[in-house]
Order: sequence, then structure tokens, then C-alpha cells
Amino acid sequence: MTKRTLTVGFIGLGSMGSGMTRNLQASGFPLVVTDVRPEAAADAVARGAVWVDTAAEVASRADLVITMLPTPRHVDQVLRGPDGLLDALPSGGTWVDMSTSVPEVAERARADRPDLRVLDAPVSGMSVGAANGTLQIFIGGEADDVERLREVFEAMGEPERILHVGGHGAGYAVKLMINQLWFSHLIATAEVLSVGVKAGVDLEVLRRALVASPANSNFVEYDVLSILDHGDYDEGFALALACKDLGLSSDLARSVGMPYELSGLVDQQFRRAKAMYGERAGEMTPFRLYEDLLGEPLRRARAAAEVSR
Repeated sequence: MTKRTLTVGFIGLGSMGSGMTRNLQASGFPLVVTDVRPEAAADAVARGAVWVDTAAEVASRADLVITMLPTPRHVDQVLRGPDGLLDALPSGGTWVDMSTSVPEVAERARADRPDLRVLDAPVSGMSVGAANGTLQIFIGGEADDVERLREVFEAMGEPERILHVGGHGAGYAVKLMINQLWFSHLIATAEVLSVGVKAGVDLEVLRRALVASPANSNFVEYDVLSILDHGDYDEGFALALACKDLGLSSDLARSVGMPYELSGLVDQQFRRAKAMYGERAGEMTPFRLYEDLLGEPLRRARAAAEVSR
């Protein structure tokens, strides 16, 4: 099928799905959409998408269906609830779950409907990447299905960062491990910077030393600057969702019988931050736990000087 004939069904037009659907439409794909909040689909409908009321109707009017939902529970509800997706998809139909989820949900769906073609394809890049069409996409499933839908994925993500990472469930696992490591970098960076500053080292001197060392990371070199320069803890992604992702990571470790002591500590720090600052606080807010203990915000002198001017 080509872009002119492939109709994409899309369920879940929140902060991520809204940008993803916009880019699908910009690439020429006709859309059929639904969401628990009709107003979330207003922009897509204004651009020509067809609104329907149920997941089953999406399945009946689309050549493939993409779900982009907050939690595995929401995915399961869309699959199995009243007028759900699972019973409505035709034999040989395609379902692509781009949610951050766990393999078990898709495994149950494949067991119940072995005639379906299923891919797990969670993303990284946050709402900015979704809006700009620069998402990184990690796809688990059959290679021929990945290639068959490559144009669809390339409408939403950067072609060189669309990765087929293995069989069914591998996409979910890779995304959870990326999140886990990034959250661990955040906690480790907050701890190291606050201890070093408390010991009398200039904050930017310490960060530059870390960047120049074998201990460097993308977080130390780039991501932390939103805090150090602007006091921005990324409210575009809520702390409640970060805690959800950390819980899923722990669930995955338990399910495969692996210890997760460090991950468990990171999880507890994030949950402590959620209790102190609220679940709507930004995902980088656990950094504030260390700033509060230090008694001052960690800000680069250059940034502070620019603010004072």
C-alpha cells in the first residue's frame, strides 16, 4: 500500500499523539481517530481526520491501527472494553502499540488473536519530538511488518533513529530500559553536583570536569542544562508519568527474574519527589530533593548573571 491508499487509525491524541497525528497528516496519510476526550482530536479533525466514537469503529475504517495511551491498563481497556479493538480488527489486520507499556498486554492480544500482525513501537523524544516529527522509535515484531510500515514510522520519527530492536516485546523492553537509565542519570547527577558544590567546587567547573572525564553522559553534558540555566524541570512530562514508567521498569525486572536494587532506589527517590512536590511537577523535579538539602538551587553563575541583567 502507498500513502495515498493506506488509512491510519489512531487512538490516543494526548500530548504525544496530537503531534504524531499532525505529522502523519502532513505526510499524506488519511486518518481515522478517537480519544476519550473528543476535544483532543479537534485539531486533527479540522485538518481532515475522520472522527469515530469507538475503537471498534477505528478498526473497521482503517488499514492499520496505532494506539498511543498513558498506561498498560489504558491499552488493555481499548483492546478489550466495550466496542474494543481486539474483536473488531479483521483477520490479518495490523495493530501498532506506540505506548510505553509492558510485553504482557500485547502477548495476551496475540494469544487471543494469532491472526493479527502486531508491533510494539514505543518512542523517545517527548512532546517536542512528537510535534517536530523527530521521535526515536524502537520496534519489536516481525521484520517484514517493520519494512511494510516504514513510511508510517518515518512520518513520525527520524529515519536513522527508527530501530527494529528484535521480536515481539523488544520495543517495550528497550524503551523501559532507556527511561530507567535516564532517570538513574538524573539522580546520580543531582547527587554528584550537590556534593561537589557543598565541598566548595564551582558548579560549572565541576560539570566541565565531568564532561571531560570518562564519567560523562548525555545528561551531564546537555539535559541538566535546562535546570542549571533556566530552573526548568520539564513540566511537559509529569512526575506521575515518570513514576509510572519506573514502576513498569521494575515490573519488567521482576518478570524476568533479575535484581533491580539501583532501579528500586531511583524509583523511591522519584516517588519521594512526587509526594513532596506533587504529581504534576516536571519529570526532572527529583533534582530539587538535592537542591533543598544543599540549601540553594544549582544554577550556573553565567546563567545567574544573565538573569540579573
